[in-house]
Amino acid sequence: MSEKSEKGLDRRDFVIASIATVGASAVLARNAGPAQAQDTSASSGNTASVAPLGTTYTGDVIDGKKVVSMLDVNDLEPGRKHLLYFQGVQMPSGQHWYVSVTVAKGAKPGKRGVLTSGVHGDEISSIHTVQTVMNQLDPAEMSGTVTAVTDVSPPALQSMQRRWPNQGRGIDLIDLNRVWPGNENDVTAPGRHAWLLFNRLLRPNADFALDFHTGTTGFEVTDFNVGGMDVPEVKAMVELYPISQIYDNHIYPGVLQNAFMDVGIPAFTPEVGAARVLDLEMIPLFVEGTMNVLKHHGIVAGPMGRTAKDVTVFIGDSSFPILATEGGIVEHLVKLNDKVEPGQKIAVQRNSFGEVVAEYTSGVSGELIGQRSDAMAEPGNPLVFILFHKATPEGVETYPE
Repeated sequence: MSEKSEKGLDRRDFVIASIATVGASAVLARNAGPAQAQDTSASSGNTASVAPLGTTYTGDVIDGKKVVSMLDVNDLEPGRKHLLYFQGVQMPSGQHWYVSVTVAKGAKPGKRGVLTSGVHGDEISSIHTVQTVMNQLDPAEMSGTVTAVTDVSPPALQSMQRRWPNQGRGIDLIDLNRVWPGNENDVTAPGRHAWLLFNRLLRPNADFALDFHTGTTGFEVTDFNVGGMDVPEVKAMVELYPISQIYDNHIYPGVLQNAFMDVGIPAFTPEVGAARVLDLEMIPLFVEGTMNVLKHHGIVAGPMGRTAKDVTVFIGDSSFPILATEGGIVEHLVKLNDKVEPGQKIAVQRNSFGEVVAEYTSGVSGELIGQRSDAMAEPGNPLVFILFHKATPEGVETYPE
């Protein structure tokens, strides 16, 4: 999928991670052979998928953990945690990229949840959030299964950068959260990696899914969830978090959340603050909310923690972008979560002489959901995104990546 928005703005410059939010998906025959290199047809490979017919072990062991190329959690022993590696797409050397898989298989049957993070390589708080949730689970006391994949995009994580450095035609940085559910005959490795993960690991083991993200490098965001609240199953989960904002929006195709939604699996995206850091104040809010989701589905027993009903939550259905018109140093006059009104000055920009070259004002009434953290900007860089209640005018970007 092109990184160029159908509405005209270049997504490569936007910030907030992958959010959150169209039928049939690729068939997965258990013994299907590898895709042929010369097959570059336009087919998406996403027709009539079925669950895998069993877990396939490659016979390899990495750091004491078995490697699988297909996972069916029904095959795993109940009442314990299973640590595995999933074999992803090949590198130019012919070796494979592997992703870490933790499965908490309850002693009793029940719903199956999937938690993912690391779709973007600079989103560290999202990874820590999923790890913390998994560390709190006791499979002996669970009914159902939780499968966690914390490092979906290994090559991006290696350099803590947002995009996958694809090697096929020179260095080409590809946003993995624009290609889901992938294509087994894709001309890029990321597209094939997404297909393998979605069809052989994630979709077959999910009754619901949460894809965790953060802001991107140079741009930080608040604590918020993104999801289509017109879907009752999604609304019920999104509101179980004691966080400050909810972005009620399905956003655009190509993100992992939408890949799940398109095949009937309720999914949304929690956004856990800034990139490249561990936000140890914000992470517990998302851990608490995720544990609430597992309790909601009957996987974990116990009383609910705090939810949206216990905190002040701002809900909007659109985001208003303010882009830099000049180059220079940016001084923000408002902070994340601040309420703003139309015409309110929110930032100024100065050149090398200290002269004010631009002033920026809000065009809507709402709350700041994202803000540029890099102190300098060039024309076209997003400076601020404002969450508000109104359908976005035609031609305006609705999601700050």
